[in-house]
Amino acid sequence: MRKLSPRLLLGTSLLAICITSPAMAETLPEAIESAFATNPQLEIERYNTDIARQNLEVARGAGRPTVNFSATGGYEYIDTTSPFAFSVGDRPIATAQLQAIQPIYTGGKISAGIRQAQAGISSADLGFSAARQDLILQVVTAYMDVVRDREAVNIRQNNVTVTGEQVRAASDRFEVGVVTRTDVAQAQARLEGARAALAGAEATLQSSEANYQFLTGLQAGDLAPPPPVPPLPATLEDALAAATINNPSIAAAREDLRAAEAAVDSARADGRPQISLVGTASAQETFGDANQRDTSVSALAQARIPLLSGGVVKAQTESAKLRRAQARRFIDNLETQVRAQVTQAWYSYDASLRSIEASRRQVEASEIAYEGAMEELSVGVRSTLDTLDQEQQLFDARLALVAAERDAYVAAHNLLRATGALGTIG
Repeated sequence: MRKLSPRLLLGTSLLAICITSPAMAETLPEAIESAFATNPQLEIERYNTDIARQNLEVARGAGRPTVNFSATGGYEYIDTTSPFAFSVGDRPIATAQLQAIQPIYTGGKISAGIRQAQAGISSADLGFSAARQDLILQVVTAYMDVVRDREAVNIRQNNVTVTGEQVRAASDRFEVGVVTRTDVAQAQARLEGARAALAGAEATLQSSEANYQFLTGLQAGDLAPPPPVPPLPATLEDALAAATINNPSIAAAREDLRAAEAAVDSARADGRPQISLVGTASAQETFGDANQRDTSVSALAQARIPLLSGGVVKAQTESAKLRRAQARRFIDNLETQVRAQVTQAWYSYDASLRSIEASRRQVEASEIAYEGAMEELSVGVRSTLDTLDQEQQLFDARLALVAAERDAYVAAHNLLRATGALGTIG
């Protein structure tokens, strides 16, 4: 399998940005930190992790003693035809009871609930990690889009300036009879096309800056050059293996499967015997002609054996088994998707690196061809249209180089995200 260099090749346009960027320019790590602090989706994932931890406390609490206190007070009326009855008529009465219950055996329901909650915590933590990496990738993409689109606007502005010079030169040559009105019209048409392309590039830049502000909460100021790409897997096989193990989405799905397996055990436990220790202390005070107090204390082992549940336990168990099977299929589907993402990112990065090299050579050749065309135009060997064509090829090559540099950087981070290795930047 072909290997990729882990180092991102920077083109001349990004190198120019590096040279001219102010010392206090906004950096990509700063943009990511701002996104972490302001992004609402990340805050939602944080709540999910907190909720999962509380669910574990709930599951553990099911195995701990519970103590309940109850009290009543009021009046009662007693009437009887018995000749030996005492304390008949109205009388106030008060009762109080304290009861403690300690589960001893629950058929495995408590332990299954704890395992289910622990798996939920792991899944929530991994979901938070996946959300962080997704946000990093979004910010990296938005950051590079702004860098690319600003450079594209600069190139388009330069194109308008150069083409405007071509129009003035063609007009001067027409005045002295060297070229025809057609040459002037061709130059003027190219100028209007360049202006239209500049307007489109400016609109694209405004959209990119708006998306950047939405993700980070920052207005895009002077952007510093992006840091180098972190080390990438040496081969596609290594990338696929790393994604299978480290991709947080896949790992979270595995934890969801573990929770589903525990849910099956929990459902089965509802059909098993339940044993608890029950301690009760109660007191009853009757007020009347002769106050009477009754007290009792008991400690009992209480067993509950389900005999007939109307099919509820069986249905709940089968439902839990189906959710477990669904979780397994979800993992299979997710692994297939991630493998496709890794493969796509791998070859996109490879293609972008080769495109950078080709675009560099194209820019160099186009510059030479354009300079030669200008010299030949001055001596009448080339037409105005030939020069305009060479000029357009040069600008197209520069734009292609800028786009390839952006695509390579983003593709590398797409690969890191798919393999679960997109942590901090810089």
